[in-house]
Amino acid sequence: MLWTAIILGLAGSFHCIGMCGPIAFMLPLDRSSKSKMIFQIAVYHIGRLLSYSIIGFLFGFVGKGLYLAGFQQRLAILMGVIMILVTVIPASFFNKYSFSKPFYKILSRVKQKLGIYLNKKSTKALFSIGFLNGFLPCGLVYMALIGSMATGNVVQGALYMALFGVGTIPMMSLSVVLGNFVNTSIRQKIQKAIPVFVIIIGLLFILRGLGLGIPYISPSDAKLQISNNPAECVTIDKNE
Repeated sequence: MLWTAIILGLAGSFHCIGMCGPIAFMLPLDRSSKSKMIFQIAVYHIGRLLSYSIIGFLFGFVGKGLYLAGFQQRLAILMGVIMILVTVIPASFFNKYSFSKPFYKILSRVKQKLGIYLNKKSTKALFSIGFLNGFLPCGLVYMALIGSMATGNVVQGALYMALFGVGTIPMMSLSVVLGNFVNTSIRQKIQKAIPVFVIIIGLLFILRGLGLGIPYISPSDAKLQISNNPAECVTIDKNE
């Protein structure tokens, strides 16, 4: 299901422009040289991808714990359901509970550091801006993190978030170069379509967990059967 990460990134790019656009517009780039500017933008994205990968690794670790606890393919179903519920439940419901309140101090430090690096013109500053950018709160990133957890694997969790970041690169790069190039009305229409993509991806995760035998979408459910010899185990298909 790693390919859903790229789709989520591409579909949510306009959301990224709205949330992270102000940071992208203010990047301390050397616009006198196209080649140097392209390199600097790449450094910024590398920083973002690294932070996404680190968070994806951690959430993949949580997913692996759930997987080993016996959830196995049911983990994909659970994460798909959560992804859909978070999308369809009104934001006002979540606003009643300050889930992010414990992280306010951390976020204030991240924003403070961002302000410092935005005033510096260096490769290190651009990398740091991208890296810190990846830790800013974002609903779309939260959806991607649910997907990374559903992989039930630390490496795939990190890769899922990295691919999500890759999906956001084209539009974010254009916003860096051209500024706010999409008018408000078009962006609002696309913003309304983003939840639809999230729900579709949630449904794909549910199908994945159901093991319906659909190639690439819902492979046959497999379970681990342990033999009398603890050192031996075989994977069998429940349909056999």
